[in-house]
Amino acid sequence: MIDDLILNYVLLFLFLEIYEVQWQKANSMMGMLARMYQYYRKSIFLFLIMHPTFYFSILFMMLTVYNPYALILLGVKTADIVTKIYLIKQVFIDKRVSSELAFALLAPLNKLFPYIGIIAYPPLIYLALS
Repeated sequence: MIDDLILNYVLLFLFLEIYEVQWQKANSMMGMLARMYQYYRKSIFLFLIMHPTFYFSILFMMLTVYNPYALILLGVKTADIVTKIYLIKQVFIDKRVSSELAFALLAPLNKLFPYIGIIAYPPLIYLALS
């Protein structure tokens, strides 16, 4: 049976991840970037606040005393946000997009794609606390 502490952390993370998925969800990566750009355009700080799992991963890393699995979780969440900011800057601010990237960003996404984090991250939380 899963310990209550582990279950609480996993459930909190899932709740926060579902929140992020709901405000970012779109039919294509370009649609997702456009939704994110609405917040980024108002303020980079607002954009960052809209990613509560990033702050969860920072706190979780400190609470687990820099457990390697918690560090992996933080690294993946950091890479995710950095990639989003880079793509927003390239697409909406600099307006320099190669035709290949534009084609990839406009391709329709599978409806389950935004939910990958719900499957990928909880095992890291479990491993960090086990």
